[in-house]
Amino acid sequence: MNSETYKGYSGKGLECLKSYSAPVWSDVEIESTRGNFRGIILPRSETADNDHIVLKMHNGYNVGLNVDTITSINTLGKKEAHYKIPEKEFPTDPSKPNVKLLGTGGTIASRLDYRTGAVIPAFSPGELYGSVPELADICNLDTEKLYGVFSENMGPEQWIGTAGKIGEEIENGIDGIVIGHGTDTMHHTAAILSFMVQDSPVPIVMVGSQRSSDRPSSDAAINLINATKTAAESDFAEIMVCMFGPTSDQYGLLHRGTRVRKMHSSYRSTFRTIGDIPLAIVREDGFQPLRDDYRRRDSSRKVRIIPAFDERVSIVYYYPNMKPDIIDSLIDNGYKGIIIAGTGLGHVNKPLYPSLKRACNEGIHVYMTVQTLWGYVQMYVYDTGRDIMDLGVIPAANMLPEVAYVKLCWALGQSHDREEVADLMLTPVAGEITEREPHNGYLIYQGGIPEVEEFISKYKK
Repeated sequence: MNSETYKGYSGKGLECLKSYSAPVWSDVEIESTRGNFRGIILPRSETADNDHIVLKMHNGYNVGLNVDTITSINTLGKKEAHYKIPEKEFPTDPSKPNVKLLGTGGTIASRLDYRTGAVIPAFSPGELYGSVPELADICNLDTEKLYGVFSENMGPEQWIGTAGKIGEEIENGIDGIVIGHGTDTMHHTAAILSFMVQDSPVPIVMVGSQRSSDRPSSDAAINLINATKTAAESDFAEIMVCMFGPTSDQYGLLHRGTRVRKMHSSYRSTFRTIGDIPLAIVREDGFQPLRDDYRRRDSSRKVRIIPAFDERVSIVYYYPNMKPDIIDSLIDNGYKGIIIAGTGLGHVNKPLYPSLKRACNEGIHVYMTVQTLWGYVQMYVYDTGRDIMDLGVIPAANMLPEVAYVKLCWALGQSHDREEVADLMLTPVAGEITEREPHNGYLIYQGGIPEVEEFISKYKK
């Protein structure tokens, strides 16, 4: 057998497979000291170690077995390898709305190339139709790859380019826009686009997936269907994030772009509206608005694209015993804006005061947010807060720290005049500042508390 028969395997792993005549893609039963396993032998990633055999089990999950634990391998058959995403021509229907999917690098629908460990994205209309055929029941879909970066590498270049492309598509008469994006910084992009793209006449929906498409628990297809349905059919003409609502696949939630945050590293229901409630629930059979103050779809409205951005802004997350050299270094390195995530109602320690005063005196725009995420900056309550305001630090109401960061970048891209910047910062554009937080905007299901356990038990048997 040639080397392709044992793709990626070498050393002890290769010797083990050869000894049992079990090439890659064999359907096998493996007996080991750790138990018995049934599945397909997968190619080994080229960067992986030599000591493990990888199986795709019939439940869809992968398992790695150390070769030293394997006592026998019984080959039952063979499965053909298919690396390419199945592609079919995306059907068009003049009666259906037209939706544009803009890609930035997140893989909404994908397949894992087990030879290299790389994810092969499904992105062309034909590939997406082959992977998620339900999309053709919703709209006529066109796609365009704008960028190919991990979400942590998204920045001003990509944000400005995406905003410009959104403007072009709206001017060309598109009925809705979906933006495929990695989840890690999706809330940053949603926030900055909310400021750069104003008065949109159509829905602009950001979507991603927490789990890749080759996993049984993947949220990719459902998220994409819900986001596309929102772009094509809904009345919500805002920048939104559309992801899982509960941890199961009962429904998706539409979150306003300036009030959403990724709140869990791995849950599918990671995105949560903070200090407010979501815009709506989206299901296969339609939409359930949760509020009525959203901007409606209106084809006569003219979009405004304001792609301003000054990179010289930083977020400082205050912690006890923080030293003033943190602030001094930002001043000395030419930063023009500082967002502070303060404790409680918006506080920092007294050793920082001289440096904050210096920053304000040198024309740096300093704004206070709260690291609690929920709640408002209220610096007039205690002497500490009033003293900090006297230094020139400006309270930023209930803006989330990341939202305040991108908004200050956007404001400084238009002006450095203190009053003009303050007017831009403190005038709500897209719900980033609210008059009050709703009574049910702050809910944490704390396990162990009797009333919470009673509530959960009604739904989770």
